[in-house]
Amino acid sequence: METKTEVLIVGAGPSGLATSACLNVLSIPNVVLEREACTASLWKLRAYDRLKLHLAKRFCGLPHMPFPADAPTFVPREQFVAYLDAYQRRFAVAPTCSTVVELATFDADAEEWTVTASDAVTGELKRYRCRFLVAATGENSQGFIPGVPGLETFPGDVVHSTTYKSGEAYSGDRVLVVGSGNSGMEIAYDLCDHGAKTSIVIRSPIHVLTKELIYLGMVMLKYLPVAVVDALVLLIAKLKYGDLTKLGIVRPSRGPFRTKIDTGSSSVIDVGTIAKIKTGEIKVVESQMKRIKGKEVEFENGETHFYDHIVFAAGFRSTVKNWLKDGDALMDENGMPKEKAPRHWKGKNGLYCVGFAQAGLAGIAMDAQNVANDIKNHRIGLGLID
Repeated sequence: METKTEVLIVGAGPSGLATSACLNVLSIPNVVLEREACTASLWKLRAYDRLKLHLAKRFCGLPHMPFPADAPTFVPREQFVAYLDAYQRRFAVAPTCSTVVELATFDADAEEWTVTASDAVTGELKRYRCRFLVAATGENSQGFIPGVPGLETFPGDVVHSTTYKSGEAYSGDRVLVVGSGNSGMEIAYDLCDHGAKTSIVIRSPIHVLTKELIYLGMVMLKYLPVAVVDALVLLIAKLKYGDLTKLGIVRPSRGPFRTKIDTGSSSVIDVGTIAKIKTGEIKVVESQMKRIKGKEVEFENGETHFYDHIVFAAGFRSTVKNWLKDGDALMDENGMPKEKAPRHWKGKNGLYCVGFAQAGLAGIAMDAQNVANDIKNHRIGLGLID
């Protein structure tokens, strides 16, 4: 079976939904393919129960549809999922789910992309041809568990943050959380809150701020230089938290907003984890895991501890390079854009990407609008629309 469309979008998370909505507003035909059985699968199927949007709602709305006025400032997962479903209905986004893209290649003679996909249920192969191709699978497409010697001997649960739901099942158990980003720190808090004997590996420098400080900083950035905003935010953070190095937490040399701009790394938004670290309810391990033997975990600094379960919150990987060929001008070997923002979203031969800017939902919204407008302008140039 072959389908021809103007634009093909791979992925029906927020990135794909936003891109399709922007194209629909411009009356540009498009098809959205999604490997999972539902849209926004990361939010619906692979997010822990207590998750909330880490930024205020004013920075998280998708194009053409802000959050309702009565939505809380920091939107819980369930309400964000409801928002995405309403967004999909409002803009008539109609993804084809349970469809796995296997290969995408560019035909220079025909000046179009050929995409081969398979039905995840029946195995039936499908073929699509399109003038424009949008990779919208995002930077968080696949959870990553690092290889640790002896991990296969560990008898307890070994889970990635995408399959973690709640600490309720781990009450009284010794649990190690590997990864000190937002997911790791929040999961550590949730485990401790449910009575687990919790430890967390914190190896890299991180900025820890409250959600209110992040919000304040993002507002101030509209009026003040980033260096001034960083200095003010860090001064308030120091007054609130004191010297975090005593807890095994070292701040980066660059300020939180400069770090985000330069590297894409976000600050950790504290949900109460720091208070539990201060009281000793959550233990900090300042070293990388070296090897595992049964429940015994040895660290690079020579320490050895015993755990019943391990939760890896060590990040994600892009899967674009698994299926995208002829896209080397846009994506590097890790499936991330070669160009830095703000030109990261556009490649050659009608190839685009959305959701790879390490800029959260605000970055997704901007990418989707840029892609839709660029496609519109290209079609005008070809005389396809007025």
